[in-house]
Amino acid sequence: MQLHDVWFVLIAFLWTGYFFLEGFDFGIGVLTKLLARDRQEKRVLINTIGPVWDGNEVWLISAAAATFAAFPEWYATLFSGFYLPLLLILICLILRGVAFEYRVKRPEERWQRNWEHTIFWTSLLPAVLWGVIFGNIVHGVKIDAHKEYVGSLLDLLNPYALLGGLVTLTLFTFHGAVFASLKTVGDIRERARRMAAVLGPIAAVMAVGFLGWTQADKGDSASLVAMIVAVVALVAALGANRLGREGWAFAFSGLTVVAVVTMLFLTLFPNVMPSTLNESWNLTVSNAASSPYTLKIMTWGAGFAAPLVMLYQGWTYWVFRKRIGTQHIAEAH
Repeated sequence: MQLHDVWFVLIAFLWTGYFFLEGFDFGIGVLTKLLARDRQEKRVLINTIGPVWDGNEVWLISAAAATFAAFPEWYATLFSGFYLPLLLILICLILRGVAFEYRVKRPEERWQRNWEHTIFWTSLLPAVLWGVIFGNIVHGVKIDAHKEYVGSLLDLLNPYALLGGLVTLTLFTFHGAVFASLKTVGDIRERARRMAAVLGPIAAVMAVGFLGWTQADKGDSASLVAMIVAVVALVAALGANRLGREGWAFAFSGLTVVAVVTMLFLTLFPNVMPSTLNESWNLTVSNAASSPYTLKIMTWGAGFAAPLVMLYQGWTYWVFRKRIGTQHIAEAH
């Protein structure tokens, strides 16, 4: 295995970690309207991710930075061709962070309600858009001989990619509901479990259709194994949720997310962005990579920094591991 192959695996790992962590993060944001009955319960849900949401986004920054440094051609084509959806995601992430921090700065009803709307929409839109983006990356886009995207925005809104957007939305919301049941107590915990029981089958139907389409189009034996793991894990998550085993339910819902993202990268390799115009114009791990010397320096740096970041984030989750409920909220804000 050459260094550019290693960095493809590392970037896949970063994206997988991001979707595992930010998946339930986005799901909680969506559930502030679907699950919470009042402002106090919305605050409970927001507090479940309050200490960790910004740390979860570090994985996105790391994935983008690693792509820029290890595969500059991939980065250039991706961020120019997908400029509008990526810009919309960036705006959502900025507004979402502001909403978390500013929502309780003033007591007025309208002020807090507007920020609550912001949290919902800036969680829902990225959850959909990431599925659309990765659906297009796997399916292929119009890339010419100069490694430039020559399609339009409408080309990105194809049926396969749109189905991918629905899969990420439903799967992340299910993942968030399971996380909410794991992190809360009282009535909201029970309603989160019931919500997960409703969302799980919907996510399963969407995921089976999308993954089956992916397997039929570009799959091999390795991607088939990942697909089977995803389906089995989702069924197991539903079973554990039904039995009230929230820890196991969250582990299996997380495994579902991991298996789905893994399958997408398995079907993508050795390409990083296939061209629908001509296979010889595909961006691959070899023709889109930086020099071997650059990759070597990056490998040493990542080998030192990555374990420290993961240990610190793991410690954060351990510190804030306890459940919370409305009784822990002094007053509704």
